This record gives sequence, structure tokens and C-alpha cells, in this order.
Amino acid sequence: MEVIGGARRAPGPFDRILELSVAFTKEDSAETASETLLPDRPISPHPNLVTEAGLQALQTQLAEARAAYEAAQAIDDVNEKRRQSAVPLRDVRYLTERLRTAQVVAKPESSDTVAFGSTVTFSRADGRVQTYRIVGEDEADPKAGSISFVAPVARSLMGKAAGDVVGSGAQEIEIVSIA
Repeated sequence: MEVIGGARRAPGPFDRILELSVAFTKEDSAETASETLLPDRPISPHPNLVTEAGLQALQTQLAEARAAYEAAQAIDDVNEKRRQSAVPLRDVRYLTERLRTAQVVAKPESSDTVAFGSTVTFSRADGRVQTYRIVGEDEADPKAGSISFVAPVARSLMGKAAGDVVGSGAQEIEIVSIA
């Protein structure tokens, strides 16, 4: 029984494999192994809503991560193989989970109110006019004009119509159009 952070943990089946795989390699392999065991990317607690394009993007990213992992497996040097495999392997785990939990949301049938998938143009109190598409967390890219449905601005816009004003004072925004 191993004690970790005050809790007891029974040795797992993979503990011995890691010891054995390191035992027959270069001396710095144990150090390299610990450096390349990356923690998983955090999974959002929110529902994994995606657009059709977002689902396709996740599938493409998973294929790319798998290809990068396979390419790393062809490297002869054990330490370099581990280094090159770490990020793709972590990404494969993350993307596999995101695809498993993905809930594809169809395009909004109406542009009367803001919904997931809507493209919203709004004006801020300071006169700036901005346009964003409301999408899933993994496909959100504010610089490219898309924000996550869990972003505060998106949450305040959901269910509102053109002409509605949300927020107050310097944070006030008016919906100009919905597409």
C-alpha cells in the first residue's frame, strides 16, 4: 500500500509496467518518464454543446493528435519518444472524451431571439459594435468572431431579441441584429 497525500493507494497494474519499462533503458529515462506524464486537460462541467462544424473540428483534431502520437512512436530514442508522445497522448484522451460527450445542436430555426449557434451583432455603451457567433466551448475563438455559450456576454444575450438591452452602465449592450 502506497500513501499519497495522506490517502492509501493500492499499487495498480500499470505501476509495475512503468518500473519495468524504465529499468531497461537509459538512466535518465525514469526522470524523462515523470516529465512526460502530463496531467489531463480539464474537462468543463458544462454540457458539451457543439455545432455541426464544431463536431467536425473535434474529429479533425483527434485524427491529428492520433497521427502525431503515431509519428512519435516511430522515434528510436526512448526519451525523445516519450517527450514527443506526451502532448498528443494527452490530447487524444481529452478529444476522445469531448467527442463522447458532444451534443450536436442544430442551427437555430429562427433569428427572432439569440440562441446557441446565432450570430449576434451588438453595440456597447462606448460605441463599439461587435459581432460574435455563439458556439461550444471547444470551438470558441473570440479573435475569429465566436464565443462560448458559457461566456458571460453570451449568457446575458441568450433568449433576447434585437433591440433588447442587457447589462447596465458601462457594461450595457444593445442587440442590433441576430442571424
